Amino acid sequence: MSPQLPKSGDLVHVTRAASVQFIKPIMFRVIRVLDDWTRTTYDGWCWLDGYELDARGDAVARRSIFVQPAKLQIGHPAPTPRRPMRSAAIPNVHRRARAAAHPGTPGDAGSAQG
Repeated sequence: MSPQLPKSGDLVHVTRAASVQFIKPIMFRVIRVLDDWTRTTYDGWCWLDGYELDARGDAVARRSIFVQPAKLQIGHPAPTPRRPMRSAAIPNVHRRARAAAHPGTPGDAGSAQG
């Protein structure tokens, strides 16, 4: 029986038990399991493509990681990301203001025809 593979959108806690490269555990949001024939894996291992998350749950890096799925702590479903903060609105620039700033532009009423 093969281990349960994470699905797209799953939140996974990756520790040293899943792969020795993770001395410091990370939270990882799965995009997909990479199962193409070009990536050779050992029995019981797989490649995951996804995002490493910070403590707030925001993506900080896109990564492909090589892990043992049997040793992953899979959470279902993944939490929704925070709403992005809105930046300050940029005031609209009116056509007349642009035309006045560039008086010699062809097609403007103030352009010199000669």
